Amino acid sequence: MNDESTSFRPARGRVRRRGLRSAVAMPLLGSLAAFATAVQAAVPAAAAVPNAGVLNAGAPVAGSSADPPKLPLMPPALTSDTAACTKPSKVRVDAVPWAQQSLNLARAGRYSQGAGVPVGVVDTGVSPQAPLLAGRVQASGSAAQDCVGHGTFLAGLVAAAPAPGGGFSGVAPGARIIGARGTDKNGTASAARVAEGIEAVVAAGAKIVVVSAALPAPSTALTSAVTAAQAHDVLVIAPAAPDTKPSGSGQGESAAPTAYWPAAADGVLSVVDTAIDGGRPQDAVPVPGHADLAAPGTGITGIGPTGTGVYVANGPSVAAAFVAGTAALVRAQRPGLSARETADRLRASAAHAEVPLLDPAAALSMVLPSAAPAAGQDDTAVRLPGPAARSDVVRRAALLAGAALLVALGAAAAAALARTRRARRPAGSGPA
Repeated sequence: MNDESTSFRPARGRVRRRGLRSAVAMPLLGSLAAFATAVQAAVPAAAAVPNAGVLNAGAPVAGSSADPPKLPLMPPALTSDTAACTKPSKVRVDAVPWAQQSLNLARAGRYSQGAGVPVGVVDTGVSPQAPLLAGRVQASGSAAQDCVGHGTFLAGLVAAAPAPGGGFSGVAPGARIIGARGTDKNGTASAARVAEGIEAVVAAGAKIVVVSAALPAPSTALTSAVTAAQAHDVLVIAPAAPDTKPSGSGQGESAAPTAYWPAAADGVLSVVDTAIDGGRPQDAVPVPGHADLAAPGTGITGIGPTGTGVYVANGPSVAAAFVAGTAALVRAQRPGLSARETADRLRASAAHAEVPLLDPAAALSMVLPSAAPAAGQDDTAVRLPGPAARSDVVRRAALLAGAALLVALGAAAAAALARTRRARRPAGSGPA
């Protein structure tokens, strides 16, 4: 990472490389301290070899063993055209992942499960064979062939069912997934492929779309795809920066992109990642503009395309998946909200920080001020009738009664004054 590009002043939602802190304490268990140390020490080293790295996941919350499990790293892309597909993980962890604890997903799940909400995932594809997504993945052709595994990983964060005997679960386990490719088979994204992926999932009925790509420049096709999605009341969510520094982007500050797409497009909800301590990871790609929301994005546990083992992944695209899952919870609970209103609720209910921190339970429970009830909402408030109109006769009678009352009060006051004067007159004196 180039440390010369570590500070900037964005237009909205200030983002700093370090020091992003939530104003509220994360409800983590004490035993996760080892997890934090292991993640921060091991993630950079593992990321240097994306298709082979492992990291120490720390001691599980419950049922821990003497040796903490090591999770294989889920890469955002394969290293070359000749690289083998991501191997199945044989590791299972019975701990509740730190991200699920910090987001308080157990409480959020009491309000909504995201039942039936279709979420489009535009990434490396989504495997229908993933056990925790069984029966809820709509994908065909190349979109159902996830050699990299990253798209399935994101889909699992959005909607995976609770792992039997384990602590992992997606944000909205009742949601449906519509998978599409926004990359080639190795995970390399392009504006044209992302545009095609967005169009495909919108045509298939998605109401929320999460895109993993953060591209340094837009295209006419990508802008049109985002605009068309919004016209169909679809909420588009994207990372505010890439998971890893783009190759060939240059080393100097002047060579850095001024925005990443589609996150920079109007109406797209942009997301940045946070580490377990609430700040951005040390080696994170700087966000050149703004970010609407922050969510966990370091040392995140999730599923792969096949098998029951788990992986770990990092980056803003992972954080965006948490936001997409929360949006599914909200749209299931409040079906009358539009895509824009859903985004507004996510922002308004977020915990106060330099970049507002996603709060799923608050998004589902907080009462927000509103000028009018949401569409389709039953307005059952009691409305008292206004005052009845009065005729001129009634008004004149009221005026006369008031005048008579004033006369009576004046006479009573005069009589009281006369009695007071007589009481004060000396004995034997004549009339005044």
